[in-house]
Amino acid sequence: MGLLECCARCLIGAPFASLVATGLCFFGVALFCGCGHEALTGTEQLIETYFSKNYQDYEFLLDVIHGFQYFIYGTAAFFFLYGALLLAEGFYTTGAVRQIFGDYRTTICGKGLSATVTGGPKGRGARGPQRAHSWQRVCHCLGKWLGHPDKFVGITYVLTIIWLLVFACSAVPVYIYFNTWTTCQSIGNPTKTSASIGTLCADARMYGVLPWNAFPGKVCGSNLLSICKTSEFQMTFHLFIAAFVGAAATLVSLVTFIIAATYNFAVLRLMGRGTKF
Repeated sequence: MGLLECCARCLIGAPFASLVATGLCFFGVALFCGCGHEALTGTEQLIETYFSKNYQDYEFLLDVIHGFQYFIYGTAAFFFLYGALLLAEGFYTTGAVRQIFGDYRTTICGKGLSATVTGGPKGRGARGPQRAHSWQRVCHCLGKWLGHPDKFVGITYVLTIIWLLVFACSAVPVYIYFNTWTTCQSIGNPTKTSASIGTLCADARMYGVLPWNAFPGKVCGSNLLSICKTSEFQMTFHLFIAAFVGAAATLVSLVTFIIAATYNFAVLRLMGRGTKF
């Protein structure tokens, strides 16, 4: 068998949907965690510099920010591990589905894996017990653990619901910064608004970022415009947007994982060779 033919046959069993979803998941999680961490740090600096002169006013906010940053660390580690497991599960169940349709019978790993997941022959032929190849044994053991797409569908469904909440939360700072940026645009172009420039303010207290007794708590007029022109504000705003995009990409990848795993499980179940409910 030539190299190109061997590679072509190996690609037959590749779970392309899981590969795309894994790449999207890694990209989204990296974007969300990296940009979210730096955006929270930038928000902390903006609050300390412009919106409050008393540490006690934003002490609780700093605790919340640091808690979210630790959550980001755990999220990154978990999703990179779980994404790798979902990709492995995609390879295993896709191999079993392709074996059912007669497209994945060429490699030792494919044969051993398909026998494990689909419940096919396990080393006994017409001549009695046969010694299994070492790679076949490895695939058999791994298949017992990963060849259960129903369990992965359930876990991924729960994670998708949780990530919907994370996605919604990531939209809140984007909304706050966008409102502030819109106010700055009105201040910079007074002809487009009928309000007085001095009455156009960004109040961190109204969003629950600071308590109502915080001083000054809000910045108005030309002072607010000067803040919006700083690199810290611009960078933090764009970092929150990037984190929001990363959260959306991760959500799409989880939905793709659910669809791919559900399809594989449905095929195996309907063919009478999959795991039981």
